[in-house]
Amino acid sequence: MVKVRQDKDLIDKFLNRGVDNIYPTKDVLEKKLYSGDRLRVYQGFDPTGPYLHIGHAIGIRALRILQQLGHEVIFLVGDYTSRVGDPDPAKDSARELLTEKQINKNSEGWKKQASQLINFSGKNPVLFKHNYEWLSKLKLEDLIDLMSKTTVQQIIERDLFQRRIKDGNPIGLQEFIYPLMQGYDSVAMKVDMEIGGTDQVFNMMMGRTLCKTYLNKEKFVRTNILMEAPNAVTMSKTKGNSINLGDTPENMYGKAMSYSDDLITKGLTLLTDVPLEEISEFEKQMSAGENPMQFKKILAFEIVKIIKGDEEAQKAQNSFENTVQKGEVPKDVIEIEAVGEIRVLDLATTLAEKSGAKLSSSDIKRLIKQGGFSITNKKYAGPGETVAPANGDTLKLGKRLFGKIK
Repeated sequence: MVKVRQDKDLIDKFLNRGVDNIYPTKDVLEKKLYSGDRLRVYQGFDPTGPYLHIGHAIGIRALRILQQLGHEVIFLVGDYTSRVGDPDPAKDSARELLTEKQINKNSEGWKKQASQLINFSGKNPVLFKHNYEWLSKLKLEDLIDLMSKTTVQQIIERDLFQRRIKDGNPIGLQEFIYPLMQGYDSVAMKVDMEIGGTDQVFNMMMGRTLCKTYLNKEKFVRTNILMEAPNAVTMSKTKGNSINLGDTPENMYGKAMSYSDDLITKGLTLLTDVPLEEISEFEKQMSAGENPMQFKKILAFEIVKIIKGDEEAQKAQNSFENTVQKGEVPKDVIEIEAVGEIRVLDLATTLAEKSGAKLSSSDIKRLIKQGGFSITNKKYAGPGETVAPANGDTLKLGKRLFGKIK
């Protein structure tokens, strides 16, 4: 039997850092964490894209604290809920329904990505579960019983549904079922607590209601503050705008350096373990006129350090300073095979794909038009322009992607 620890520093961190709200209250949960009872806690992730990102890491790191304290932790892959799709707050229409093949492909690397932050082996391993295990077994009579536990009025209280109704945009009936499916995860696993972003409050509270109804059990909910992507939009698996857990340390560092100055403090608070007192001091120094660059480099370093380790973070910082700040070409670059004439867009696209950069065709065209593509220091601003690069020529796309013609 795993013994539960009552470490004040870890409990304080879990209750306060990066937390938006705790239900029913923080005081009640704090008392529970000091009771010595072993809690069963989970966070769910729908495989709508192939990469977990540092926004997810906020919740995963909270799970790690509970694992360290000795609680039972579950990393749940929503392989069945993703067949329905959680309504996207940023869109006025339902999510595209995913096939089983897409779902399996998206989630195949998740355990490896998450294992950079939590342990799936050892004395108190995190459990890796899929909700297909129980949701696929629900019969129609079970679903009817589940649907009887709520009302249409309760479901349409969700703000995104209210917005769609107001704008005259359709709401699919399957979207009404999603909160019930996610809520039922809590019942099926008999959990004591769920962790998730503020965008999941409605669904998590549904689970809280169903736990009371089916299990006569109080379920705690901890909501995490959401962190923007470097482009100032909420990070998303489907938008490809994230700093991904599967990124190379160099790409991760470079993306973090793209954050605007006004997000440095928030990023340090949510994405790193830098003490809050130090972050407050950094904020004072920036307000007094200190160059934000030095603090942004701390943010980038600490993000990589948490995911990849101190050594990789140092290498990533050295690479950024040498290639971006000093303009040097890395020693080991990707080789691109090109014979004869080739369009600039095709050459840049090949470089992006081989580098693992998640850039759309429109992103690459925009970079080229803005002067962000060069061959041995000569810029080419026309995507449709034809070039004939020579063996050994150096390619550069944006600030961080380099290649060499073979």
